[in-house]
Amino acid sequence: MNNTKESNDWLFEITPKNKFLSVNLKETWQYRDLLFLFVKRDIITVYKQTILGPLWYLIQPLFTSVTFTIIFNNVAGISTGSVPPFLFNLAGITIWNYFTACLTGTSDTFKANASIFGKVYFPRIITPLSVVISNLIKFGIQFIIFIFFYLFYYFNGFDLSLNISVFFFPLLICIMGVLGLGLGMLISSMVTKYRDFSYLISFGIQLLMYLSAVMYPMELVKDKLPKFGWLVEYNPLAYTIETTRYMLLNIGNISTLGLVYTVFFTVIVFFIGLLIFNRTEKSFIDTV
Repeated sequence: MNNTKESNDWLFEITPKNKFLSVNLKETWQYRDLLFLFVKRDIITVYKQTILGPLWYLIQPLFTSVTFTIIFNNVAGISTGSVPPFLFNLAGITIWNYFTACLTGTSDTFKANASIFGKVYFPRIITPLSVVISNLIKFGIQFIIFIFFYLFYYFNGFDLSLNISVFFFPLLICIMGVLGLGLGMLISSMVTKYRDFSYLISFGIQLLMYLSAVMYPMELVKDKLPKFGWLVEYNPLAYTIETTRYMLLNIGNISTLGLVYTVFFTVIVFFIGLLIFNRTEKSFIDTV
């Protein structure tokens, strides 16, 4: 009788993790080579069969800045003070592009990588992390263009200066990346069941850009549209972009309370996105 009982005992039993939040950082670090491979794939393969290649990283922010300068500054008459309108718009667009690239790249994680996820195991969080890192390299290329035009205007006699708080600029980049990652993981988990989100994401980003003070100062909304100013004031992205221009161009104001709100909002969104992402990865293959 005892022999029969012992023969039915298993040496190892594989079961799903019961923890709602289970992020094995050690395991993620062990797969760092795969992470770098995904980063390389994201950077190279996107423009591999294009004529201009990486130049597309530069064309998009430049043409967008020119368009905003013509429409919002020349036609609408929005003032940027002593800062050239083109440089004002380029500063906001550069960091905004990093956020949108992180958001759109991670919002399709499960759907775009279903064939890989269904064949081999690796920490799924590596895929959205690779998107954030690869877009950080793209941001660096676009930021070099901003530096070039900054020096161009500076040596042509424009009154430009950096704020001492510019040393904290990398923290703003991290905030935008983490916020894009959190929202992207949240949307990616929803897309597995509700495909409508994939169609709404591009429209939503365009609408969000106009509510994030990318092409105008935050004070302008408070002065011109006081009844609708709360739409911008409660948008954490607006504080990040406004602070970016304050650091790089020494224009506008920095809101300590707004930055605290932005950091708090980013942390909450990231952990909610991570919770739902971990929960979805256990069963997404049946619905994607």
